[in-house]
Amino acid sequence: MTEVAGTLIGTFLIGIFFYLDSDLHKTRQGAAAADRYLRSGVRWVFLVLAVPLIVSLTLAGLEPIWGALTFIALSALLVAATADTTHRIVARGSSAISTAFVVNEIISTAAVAVLVTLPWVLGGWVPPPSAFVPSLLLALGSGFFSTVALVMTLFGPARQDDTPA
Repeated sequence: MTEVAGTLIGTFLIGIFFYLDSDLHKTRQGAAAADRYLRSGVRWVFLVLAVPLIVSLTLAGLEPIWGALTFIALSALLVAATADTTHRIVARGSSAISTAFVVNEIISTAAVAVLVTLPWVLGGWVPPPSAFVPSLLLALGSGFFSTVALVMTLFGPARQDDTPA
């Protein structure tokens, strides 16, 4: 899982660099709101991918209690970041960059609620390492689909209102 999370982080970084160099970033109306959302979203993706990266390393090298504590700390940060990105996409005057981002936001918010609670539902107060596996896979999937949403926005067909007259 650690290798997959590291690969996804690298892929996401490449997508961000392409976005920063794209016309979507430079010429978009409402770019300030879109950039604030993207900064918040980038923080969210790094956190969601940090969960399987750091928790799996902790579970492999330390006692299960340390894995649980690491998961709790990262989950708290992830919940706060999820609230921030959700607020930015639904706030008045915000900029919904693409339909892919809106759909991804809805799905990932639901995924965070599940992945944060699942280890304790499956394993009790100090879950065994195996109880974290579904949450870690869900975090990897959420990070992957967030990267896909970014790539679809950058390299997908131009929206009707973005095409030159």
